[in-house]
Formats: sequence, structure tokens, C-alpha cells
Amino acid sequence: MRVLAFVLSWLLFPVAGYAGQGADISGTTSLPPIPFGLDEVHAWIDRSHPLLRGAGAEKTIAKGKMLQALGAFEPTLVNDTELERFISSADPGKGTQTVGFNDTLVEALHPLGFRGSAGFRQAIGDARIPDLSFGNGNQQVILGGFLPLLRGLMINPERAEQQRSELASPRADIRIAKTRQDLFLAAAHQYWDWVAAAKLLDVQKRAVVVAEDRYTLVQELANAGSVAAIDVTEAGQEVHRRRDIAIAARRGLEQEAFKLSMFLWADGSPSAPPIDRVPDFPVERQMPTEDDVLTHKRTARSERPEVKELEVEAKINNIDLALAKNNLLPSLNLEAAPARSPEKFVLGLGYRFGVELRVPLLQRRSRGEVLQAQGQAERLVMAQQYRENQIVVDVDNALSAIERARERMEEASQAFRLAKLVEEGEGYRYSVGSSSVLFVNLRERNTVDSEIQVVRAKAEYHKALALYQWAVGAWAKTPIDPLRVNER
Repeated sequence: MRVLAFVLSWLLFPVAGYAGQGADISGTTSLPPIPFGLDEVHAWIDRSHPLLRGAGAEKTIAKGKMLQALGAFEPTLVNDTELERFISSADPGKGTQTVGFNDTLVEALHPLGFRGSAGFRQAIGDARIPDLSFGNGNQQVILGGFLPLLRGLMINPERAEQQRSELASPRADIRIAKTRQDLFLAAAHQYWDWVAAAKLLDVQKRAVVVAEDRYTLVQELANAGSVAAIDVTEAGQEVHRRRDIAIAARRGLEQEAFKLSMFLWADGSPSAPPIDRVPDFPVERQMPTEDDVLTHKRTARSERPEVKELEVEAKINNIDLALAKNNLLPSLNLEAAPARSPEKFVLGLGYRFGVELRVPLLQRRSRGEVLQAQGQAERLVMAQQYRENQIVVDVDNALSAIERARERMEEASQAFRLAKLVEEGEGYRYSVGSSSVLFVNLRERNTVDSEIQVVRAKAEYHKALALYQWAVGAWAKTPIDPLRVNER
């Protein structure tokens, strides 16, 4: 009788513990829920993640910088009225006179450095107009211009600011791509941690069911006098131990779900991932060939946001360097403009012309600007060299992680298979009275630990795949990844 009970218990426990719950085929079956895949997480990030949307505001900032820079070249409407009261020394008999003018003109600065104005002047009082008069002789066409011949010609601070602002939009795109890359990688790691936590909880739940079934059966055998009471105590202690571990596993799943919710935003707040849609681990992917790796490295060295950002910084520094070198030139300016001094009214409302030459003697400021720009250029060259080599190392590191994770999965799977065999053998020994509940529990614990290692190895493998996608810059501008995994 005792041997028969042991045989029944040995046959019962593996089925209840590791074969899973039997499907109810007596009633109507429903379709299983669609697995919650990593692609869906990434689509959620693209759609509503606040950090990515905040990075998108960089485009608005870039447009603002462009408008601000163009403001230096926009036409300006000027209306200027000036009056002067005086007594003419040439004809004191006329007494006090009040004369002046009202100018209406448009001024504008050209990006090449030329500044011009055009409009008309209305004389007030008895003023003479020697040049470009029209109407009844008290109106005048006014034209003016300022032309730098050396410093400021072709290259000037206003044009340099415009050229910098033109690079603001590409820089914004780069920052958006970098933010997207980093968010996708962090989300992938957290996603696989969440999947692994769900699988670990499932393992612990099944272990609890096995222990509870054994405790019930051993208690019945003890009541019948077939086993010692100490076996009941041992079985009960194992139930509480496994429940404790299962509670900790549930807390681990809840924690990973909270972390993953920070990547799933809806209506301005995080959303919990659907626990009923936890997927199985996808099948193992084929390793990329050497030609594929070389192509990915070459593409990543030119397409990764970190490298593109350095290229934009180099262009901005070239603008600063050109401006600094231009400031080393002497200032030689030509200017022609209507006379605006009130004392000229007596002589007439005419034009003035001038040539101005300025030669700084020491050029400390300009030479300092040139040295700073040259030093920045050298720094950017070294930084670009570092980034390109870092990208190659990132790709190699990801490949190493994939390869080692594959080896871990293989070894962990073999260890799990052998642990199952040992557990079954110990169960058979217990059924014939050659073992005890303690040794059966130890074998089952070893099986559970081995299965946990398989789950963790699979999670690390898929994290390594995500790291490779990040390393080659696959998430920077395209949703098609070189090691794309179908989560369905």
C-alpha cells in the first residue's frame, strides 16, 4: 500500500508542477491575446513619449533661431523729422528762421555686408536742395550706402549668425535621433527585464503548486500511518518557502512593470503594460556575416548621431574661424549718405561722402579668436576620431554579447535538461522508499534554479540584440533594423 502511494505521488507531482495547467477542452475556447511585442513599445515611444516630444521641440527652437538671425537683414521703415531754429550770419536781416526736413526711407543690411537706404525727403521751411530734387523744389530723393572693402565684406557677424542658425535644424534632427536611439535601447532592456520577470514568476508559481500538492498527499499518507510526521513538517516548510520566493518574484514583476510603464505614455501619464499579453521569448536569430558587420560598421561611423553632431559642430567652428580671420583685416569702409546735420540747412540739403581706414596695431582680440577657433578645430578632429573608434568598439561589444548569450542559453538549457532528469530519478527513488521528501525538494529546487538561468540567459540574448541595433544606429532614422526580431 505504501509503495503504491509513493508511485502515485511520484507520477502526480511532475505533471502538476512542470507540465502546466491542462487546457479545458470541454467548453468553448477563445483565441489567446496578441503578444505585447517590443515593436509596439517602440511605436508607443514614437507616438507619445514626453522626452521624444520634448526633443521634437528642438525643431521649433531651430526655426526661432533662423528667424532671429534673419531679423538682422530685414528692411526697416524710418520716418525722421528734424527742425533747427537759427539766425543766418550771411543775412541777419531775416531774423530767426525755422527750417528742417522730414525723411521717409527704407534701410536694409545685405548678408554680404553692404548696407543701403532709399526714400524721399520733404524740406521744411526755406531750405535749398542741390541734389536729386523733384516736385516743386522742396522734395529730394535720398539714397545712401555703406560698403566695407576689407573687414566685413562677404564675412561679417550678422551673416555668420545666419549661417549658424541654418545649422540649427540639422542639429535638432540629430538630437531627436540620439534621443530616439537612447529611448529605444532603454525600453528594449526594460522590456526584456519585464518579460523575464513574468517568466520567473510563472516558474515559482508552478513550484508552489508542486509543493502544495505534495504536502496534501503526504498529509493524507501520514494520517494513514504510511509516512512519518516529520515528512509532513518537511513538506509544509517547503510550501511556505516557495510561497515566500513566489511573493518576491511577484514583487519583481510589479517593479519591472512600473519601470516599463515609463516608456508607455497615454494622455500625459504612464500606462501599465498588459500582464495578460506577456510574450514568449522569440526564436534565436542568425548571426550577421562578416560582410554584414563591416557594412554596419561603415554605415554607423557616418550615420550615428554622435558623429553627425560632431560634424555640425565642426561646421559651426569653421564659421567662427572664418569670421575670426576676417577680423584680422584692417577696416576700410566707403560711405555715402544724405547730409543730416542741422547746421547744413544754411548751405543746403545735400550729400556727404567718406572713406574710413582703421588698422588695429596689436590685433590681440582677433588673434585670440583665431587661436580659440583653431584649438576647437583640433579638439573636434580628435573627438571625431574617438567617436568613430568608439562606434566600432560598440558594434564589436554587441556582437560579443550576442555570442556569449547564445553560449549561455545553450549551456543553461543543457543544465536544465539534466536537472529534470535528476529530479525524475530522485522521484523514482522516493517512490521505492530509497529517498526522502528533503532530497526530492532539493532536486526540485535545483530544477527551478536551472530554469531560472535559462530565462535569464534568453533575456540577456535579446538585450544583446537590442544593443547591436543601437550600436549600428538602426533606430536613428529608420524602423527597419538589421537584426529585426518578429515579436509575434
